[in-house]
Amino acid sequence: MGFNCGIVGLPNVGKSTLFNALTSTQAAEAANYPFCTIEPNTGRVGVPDERLQKIAALAKSAQIIPTQLEFVDIAGLVRGASKGEGLGNQFLANIREANAIVHVLRCFDGEVTHVEGSVDPIRDADTVETELLLADMESIEKRIGNAEKRGKAGDKEAKALFEVMSKVLTALQAGRPARTVSIASDEERIFQGLQLLSSKPVLYVANVGEAEAATGNDYSRRVAEMAEKLGAKSVVISAKIESELALIKDPAELQEFLTSLGLEEPGLRKIIRAGYELLGLLTFFTVGPKEARAWTVTKGATAPEAAGVIHTDFQRGFIKAETIACADFIALGSEQACKEAGKMRQEGKAYVVKDGDIFHFRFNV
Repeated sequence: MGFNCGIVGLPNVGKSTLFNALTSTQAAEAANYPFCTIEPNTGRVGVPDERLQKIAALAKSAQIIPTQLEFVDIAGLVRGASKGEGLGNQFLANIREANAIVHVLRCFDGEVTHVEGSVDPIRDADTVETELLLADMESIEKRIGNAEKRGKAGDKEAKALFEVMSKVLTALQAGRPARTVSIASDEERIFQGLQLLSSKPVLYVANVGEAEAATGNDYSRRVAEMAEKLGAKSVVISAKIESELALIKDPAELQEFLTSLGLEEPGLRKIIRAGYELLGLLTFFTVGPKEARAWTVTKGATAPEAAGVIHTDFQRGFIKAETIACADFIALGSEQACKEAGKMRQEGKAYVVKDGDIFHFRFNV
């Protein structure tokens, strides 16, 4: 299990360049004109995790398999997309399928044409957000009348649906996205069923020029302030630099290049960490002589649910999980050493997975 992030933004803000860098491919055509991305391009990347490398080395694993992250490069949106302007219908359909939004904002000046005629990341963010709000409002307004009618006729489900939609519509009409609405636990299923575009968590990516990759600039600082006010996350990257980093395969050369730019790590890692936090994800491991592998679950997942990520049979027949904290495995050097030190635990069905857990599942077929 990984997660799917739709890369969105206005045309010519660096979406396709970032996508190419993130996936180390040239699958998306990066060009200086709007709508060069017509069909959504999808790329899967391994999530870098130093812990996985360390436990694999200690266990002498023959193969290392990271967990996967999926990015979808979606056609650029323009003002009026909610009414079908530009490639609006495609944009809205594609973003509906994403788990989260990586919203790329142009934070650099230059010769590349901007669809709005000037550089203003806050205006651009508002343009996209407004189109999502308008699309959600139209969706709810089409359905709320029928739900109200059925609810008054005694349909309990319809009444619950009407109450949730009313709450969301009030927020949308006030200019607030659906993700800001307070939803009770017993309303969560209904809320998710609405498939609202503005309910998706957002990571703002401030795309700056090469010279500003380490320090950011006034544009990116404004983006950070906006994100903080909205309770969202933001990162600063230079998509152009990321595309260069993607071509460097030698770790020593990569580190040297990063150091020369005043960077500690590639932007991809920042985006992954922010994305994990955004979606409430964590990583657990399985390790042995054949392979060391990372897996992803949502925070709050139980041991049987983690087992189910590997195979549904593991969850159905779950007995227990032999568990070692990754830090203990690395510090002590092996599974046997962890056993001898009392660092291997037997966890049952109620155990909640912690980030970095190493599991060996016991189950009945």
